[in-house]
Formats: sequence, C-alpha cells, structure tokens
Amino acid sequence: MGRPLNELSASEVARRIAAREITAEAVVGDCLARIAAREPVLHAFAHVDPEQALRQARELDGGPIRGVLHGVPIGIKDNIDTADQPTQMGSPIYRGHRPAWDAACVALLRAAGAVILGKTVTAEFAGMTAGPTVNPHNPAHTPGGSSSGSAAAVADFMLPAALGTQTGGSVLRPAAYCGVIGYKPTFGAFNRAGLKFAAESLDTIGLIARSLDDMALIASVLLGGKRSAPASLAAPPRIGLCRTPLWDLAQPATKHAVEDAAARLAQAGAQLRDVTLPDDFAGLKTAARETINNYERSKSMAAEWSSHRDLISAKLARCIELGMGMPYEEYLGAVRLGESCRSRLPAVFEGFDVLLAPCVTGEAPLGLESTGDPSFQAIWTILHVPALSLPTHRGPNGLPVGIQLIARRHDDQRLLACARWVLESLGGT
Repeated sequence: MGRPLNELSASEVARRIAAREITAEAVVGDCLARIAAREPVLHAFAHVDPEQALRQARELDGGPIRGVLHGVPIGIKDNIDTADQPTQMGSPIYRGHRPAWDAACVALLRAAGAVILGKTVTAEFAGMTAGPTVNPHNPAHTPGGSSSGSAAAVADFMLPAALGTQTGGSVLRPAAYCGVIGYKPTFGAFNRAGLKFAAESLDTIGLIARSLDDMALIASVLLGGKRSAPASLAAPPRIGLCRTPLWDLAQPATKHAVEDAAARLAQAGAQLRDVTLPDDFAGLKTAARETINNYERSKSMAAEWSSHRDLISAKLARCIELGMGMPYEEYLGAVRLGESCRSRLPAVFEGFDVLLAPCVTGEAPLGLESTGDPSFQAIWTILHVPALSLPTHRGPNGLPVGIQLIARRHDDQRLLACARWVLESLGGT
C-alpha cells in the first residue's frame, strides 16, 4: 500500500497530477479522510464541505491542466474572503457571512488550479483571543495564533499548504509551535484585497507549508512570476547571528536552538558573525503590538464596535478601547520609529545575506487561552522584511522550537535560497 496522498507536498501533488499518475479527486479524498479522523481532536477548520471540495476536484480532473497548482488542496484562513464558503473572522458577528467575491489571493490560487479545501480557524479577527484549535503534537498545548488552524492542519497532514496572515507574529509563531515552515513575505508582496484588516500598516498575507519548494511554488502564483524552486546558493551564506534586544525573553530551548543552529551552520561553512541591532530597535515591540496594532485595529473595527460591541471578546475590546482613546500623536510616534528603523536596515544587513534570530520564546505554552508571545516575530513585522520560521529543534517536552531567518526587504528569493541551505546543513527537509 502506497503513501497516503494527503502526506504529499503541494509540489509533488501538482507534478503527479500533471503527469496523470494520480487524480485531484483521490488527493482531496485522502485529505478529507484525514480531516474526518483528526478534526474532532484538532478543530483546525472553521468550515469544510466535503462534497463541495470533491466537486472542485472532479471538475479539474475532467478538464485540461489549468495551472501550476492544478488539483492541489489549499486551506484559507478564515479572515480572507471566499465567495463559495463563509468567511466568519472567528467571531459570532460574522457567523454565516458569505462574501460576494474571492479575495485576490484566493482568485489567483483558483486560476492556477488549486482546490480551496476549506476555511481554517483564526483567532477572533486575527487577534489574540484564541479559537478552538489545539496543537497537533500535544492537544493540551496551544498551536499558536492567529493562523492556528492553518498551521495545525498542515502539520497534521490534513492538506499540504494553507494561507495565513501576520500582524505581529501570526504566521511564524503557529508554524514554529506546530513544527512546519512559516513564510511572511516582504510587506505588501501578496495582494491584500479581500482581507479583513487588523492593522493595515502591518498585515501581511503569508504561507504555511511543509517544504520550501511549496513556498516557492505558491508564491510564484501569488506574485505572478514563473514557477521555480528556491535557487541554490553558489557559496555558503553570510549569516548574522542576531539575538535581538529581546534575548532575555527567550527560554533555554530557544537559546539552545539559535546557538546550536549558529554553531552547526558555521561548521558547515557559513560565514557567521554576531550582529547587534541599534538600541532604539528595542522599542519596536511596543510600537508594533501596543501602539500601531491597537490604534489601527480600533479604526478598522469601528463598525463592529459601534453595532456589535457585546459580541466582541473582553481581550479584543480592551485593545479597541486603548486604540480609540490613543492620541494620534502617540500613534504617529510609533509609525515614525518603524520608519526610522527601516531606514537603518541597510547598515544592519551590511555584509550579510540573512539574519538568524529567535522565532518564539520557547515551546508552545501549555493551555489554550493564550496563543503565545509574538515579540520575536513582531519586531520584524513592523520592519516590513521577509521572514521564515524553520522547524529545526525540539524542546524539553518534545515539542517543536523553530528558528527565524530574516532578509532585506524585497530580497525574498535570497531568503528562500538561504533557508534551503540552512535546512540541508541542519539535516532538515
């Protein structure tokens, strides 16, 4: 008996369907079987309609190859619009809500032949109030958030890839906690039409998958480029070890992951040196999370706040209250700090291809009330740079602990190429 088709990567699915070795219906069927078996435990999906998914697959099987994702099942975070499935934002306010149109990213995936398998659970309005999803490695632990359903579903082989969004750390953190790859591209790289904004100057659509080839494949569709695998490096990369001003927040498991990775990458031939961020970068954590996020979220949710305040969680209500009461000058100060730090990034990256930094504070925390600390991801989100979480280590409880790679703005291809070298050097996939 062969390997279940739901365990294939998106790239493998696309290749084998194009070669007529397998059908989209068979792939979707195996994914649905996995969902049926595991969804009662994981709660990764906000909506999945098996018959609808199979109809999509049969339609694709009955016609010519539509694009590079022909027959590939993909999950869509439930704050991104889908015309044929509800988009409910993780909130009772939007229960049963049916958008008129697909978000731009969903439309591009469909045009390339993807099967939109279902909507994955998001924390309420992509914030910090957790949904029902649990960690696939241990259901007593959080999967992270807010792209919790996307990370858990991919990690548990319910589908090969899913879209997420990141305002602070909502792609990289759940990917790290669930032991898969999370990719937040350069800010604005993937078109955001049809995304419910949390904080408009931070929100970035990202990807969660189990292979870097899948990241490159799906990104090529969303960017409109040619299909290509991550380029191979001509020489080992120049890596800056950046512990960041938040290093004291890191638990021993994360400190070990970062320092062990650095040592092994240096042994593998990387040119590796320490890099220290300027002192004022320490303020980015507060600027991103407590200031910009609260201010912009309060404005983007003005209608919900006015009409359905009683259906908003206490945690999110507090953020909105803080944002509504915040003087514009305070918000502007945080925006200017972000702009100032972005202007200094060329000097930070001087002589480096990528930075190696902590991704999460440690293993996924016990309990489901919190989605974890976004600090180590948020400082790079406000800087608008591309970042990847890589599943390279395990903590004392056997749970995944990821590391983070960061590149210059718009240098996403170099980031993916360096990530391939890093994973190969550390013995990953």
